[in-house]
Amino acid sequence: MRNTGPVTGREYVLEDGMTLVSTTDLKSRITYCNPAFIQASGYAREELLGQPHNMIRHPDMPPEAFRDLWATLEEGLPWSGMVKNRRKNGDHYWVQANVTPVSEDGRTVGYMSVRVKPARELVEQAEALYARMREQPQRYALHHGAVHKRTLVGRLRTRLQFGLGGRVATLSLASTLASTGLAASGVHWTLALGAALGLGGGTALWLRRMAVAPLRDAVATANRLAAGQLGGAPTQGGDDDVSRLMRALAQLDVNLQAIVGDVRREVDGIRIASREISAGNGDLGARTEMQAGSLQQTVSSVEQIAGTLRHSAEHAEAARGLAQQASEAARQGGQSMQEMVQRMGEIREASLRIGEIIQVIDSISFQTNILALNAAVEAARAGEAGRGFAVVAGEVRALAQKTSGAAREIKTLIGAATERVEAGNALAESTGRTVRQSAQAVERVFDLIANMSRAAQEQADGVAQVNRAVTQLDSVTQQNAAMVEQLSAAAYSLARQAEIVADSVRIFRTGHHDDIAPAQLQGLDRPTAASTAPSTDTA
Repeated sequence: MRNTGPVTGREYVLEDGMTLVSTTDLKSRITYCNPAFIQASGYAREELLGQPHNMIRHPDMPPEAFRDLWATLEEGLPWSGMVKNRRKNGDHYWVQANVTPVSEDGRTVGYMSVRVKPARELVEQAEALYARMREQPQRYALHHGAVHKRTLVGRLRTRLQFGLGGRVATLSLASTLASTGLAASGVHWTLALGAALGLGGGTALWLRRMAVAPLRDAVATANRLAAGQLGGAPTQGGDDDVSRLMRALAQLDVNLQAIVGDVRREVDGIRIASREISAGNGDLGARTEMQAGSLQQTVSSVEQIAGTLRHSAEHAEAARGLAQQASEAARQGGQSMQEMVQRMGEIREASLRIGEIIQVIDSISFQTNILALNAAVEAARAGEAGRGFAVVAGEVRALAQKTSGAAREIKTLIGAATERVEAGNALAESTGRTVRQSAQAVERVFDLIANMSRAAQEQADGVAQVNRAVTQLDSVTQQNAAMVEQLSAAAYSLARQAEIVADSVRIFRTGHHDDIAPAQLQGLDRPTAASTAPSTDTA
C-alpha cells in the first residue's frame, strides 16, 4: 500500500449536501475533480490532476475494500461503499462512495466516483467494521460492496444469491412441480419430472423474455446513465410496468442530453466571451502601460520645464532687484545733477552780481581819475601852495588808474568765469537731462523685468498645476492599470470556472459532435500526469 504520509486522527466533516466528484483514467490517474473534491482533499487542483488517486487513501482502509472495488468494476458493475480518505494535512473524512465504469464505444475508458456525506451511524458502523477487518483480515470479505464472513455459510450465502433470471427459473420449476401433483397421481415419477422440467423451462423462458430481459435492459440503461453515457436508450411500446420504466429512462436520457447540450453551448459562449474579455483587457492593459510610460516621460519633461522656469523666475527676481538698485542710483544721480545745475545757476548769478559790482568800481575809478585830474589842474594853478595837493592828486590818480586796471582785469576774469559757468551750467543741464532719461529708462527696464518676473512666476505656477494634473492623471492611469489587472484576473477566473464546468459536463458523453473539447485555458498550467504504476484506488 502506498504511504501517503502521517495522519492526525482529526476528522474533517463534510458540509451537508456536499457532492465530491472525480474521474480517473484506466491507470487510476485523476483526470477531473470538482471544487468540492478539491476542498475536501486539502490539495490544490494542480496538485491533484494527473496524480494517482490513491494519494488520498487513508491507511485505516482495509485492502479488501479496494480488491472488491476493482473486482466489481472489472465486471462492468458499479460499486458502492463507505470510504475513509486522507486529507493533505493528515486529517480524514468519510464519504459514501459510488464508483462506476465510464464506457465509450463499448469499452471502458475510465472511472467516475461520486461521493456524498454519509449518516453518522454509517460512519460509526464502518469505523468498527474496518477495524475488525484490519485485525482479522482472514475472517471478512467483500462482494460487490457487501460484507460477509469467510465461513462456509457466508460463502454459500454469497453463491446462492441468484439473480432475477435464476429466481424466475427456480420459482417456475417449483410452481410446475407443485402443479403436477406427483403425490396424488399414479404416473411414474420420471415421466412426471420430465413433464415438469419441460413445462417449467418453457415458463422460465417465457418469463425471461417478457420480464427478465427488459429489466436487464433497464438496468444496463440505468448503469450507462449513471456512468454519463447518454444517448441510445431503448424504448418500449407496451403499456406494462417494464415498458413504462424503459420510457421513463429514455425520457431521462433525452432530458439529460438537452440539459448537457444547453450547458455545453453556454460554456462555449462563456469561453468565447472570456477570451474576448481577456483579449480586450490585454489590449487595454498594453495601451494603459504605453500611456503610463508616456505620462512618466511627460511628468519628467514638465518637472524639467518647471525647474527651468523656477531658475528663470529666480534670475528675473535677482535682475529686478539689481534694476531697482540701478533705478534708485539713477534717481539719486539725477537729483545730484539737479542740485549741481542749481548750484551752477547760483554761481552764474553770483558772477553776474560780481560783474555789476566791478562795473560800479570801474565807474568809481573813472570818476576818481577825473577828480584827480581836476585836482592836479587846480593844484597847478595854485602854484607852490598847491604842490602838496598836486602830489596827493597824483597818487589818487595813480590809485584810480590801478583800480580801473584791476577792475578791468577782474571784469575780464569774471566774464571768462561767467562763460565757463554758463557752459558748465549748460553741460550740467544736458547731463541732468541725460541722467533723468537714464533714470526713466532704468525705471522702464525695472518695470519690464518686474513684468518678466511676474510672468515667469505665473508660468512656474501654471507648470506646477500642469505637473499636478499630469501626476493625478498618472495616478488615475496606474489605478486603471490595476483595474485592468483585476479585470484580467476576473476574466481568467471566469474562463477557469467555465473550464471547470466544461470538465464537469464532459463526464456526460452524448456521442454528438458538440462535445466540449478538453480544457485549453491559455496561461493555465495543467500538470502532466506522472509516469507511475497503475493505482488500485479510485474511491
